[in-house]
Amino acid sequence: MLSFLSGAVRIAYIDQPADAGGGKPIVLVHGFASNHAVNWVNTQWVKVLTRAGYRVIALDNRGHGQSEKLYEAADYHANLMATDIRNLLNHLNIQSVGMMGYSMGARITAHFNLLFPERIRATLLGGLGIHLVEGVGLPLGIADAMEAKSATELTDPMQRMFRVFAEQTGSDLRALAACIRGSRQTLSVEEAARIKGPVHIAVGSKDDVAGDPHRLAELIPGAIAYAIDGRDHNLAVGDRSHKDAVLAFLSALD
Repeated sequence: MLSFLSGAVRIAYIDQPADAGGGKPIVLVHGFASNHAVNWVNTQWVKVLTRAGYRVIALDNRGHGQSEKLYEAADYHANLMATDIRNLLNHLNIQSVGMMGYSMGARITAHFNLLFPERIRATLLGGLGIHLVEGVGLPLGIADAMEAKSATELTDPMQRMFRVFAEQTGSDLRALAACIRGSRQTLSVEEAARIKGPVHIAVGSKDDVAGDPHRLAELIPGAIAYAIDGRDHNLAVGDRSHKDAVLAFLSALD
């Protein structure tokens, strides 16, 4: 992987050209306890997008993957993580991008849109619906799950699921606990209405984390909502119909 300094924080990333060379850039922003490989490479998103003619840039968010680990909640505000992406674009001399985030990555993407609207040409929010505004998606108890002695002592199914997932991805559990406590910012209805389009929102029909995508789309002028049929929060990201919907959305913009 490549890396650069975002302020004082080292951020790891990949930069994959389109199969035919060149290509419009799209940045992929992974979810909590994941990393660029689990969220985007293993699910074939990088291959699908590069084959479709896009230059794919995918980072490991601070505290995740091969990026630097931080242990204070204040270091994980969504605006700070959005600024990491802006700094990455500056490092790569890229003026504007399409951006697709999943779950926490979608929250970061929404904050990026509000902070740096001139740097984003298309916004794709996956695994996050109305909980961008109402509630914060993952419950705070996920932080407690990261700090438990083991997954076996957890009785709450969601806590256990995320703890097991974090262990499977080889994550730094203390960094993740700080991240979940620090990155729980919501948007107001007024802020959601200021998100610059075009916007695509995709959530699994069986997702009990994200909240309704259609209700969020009603708040964002011109946004499109897509329900990924039969998929929960974990399986929706790599679903074939999800990829087809995203490719159709991007193709209509080119």
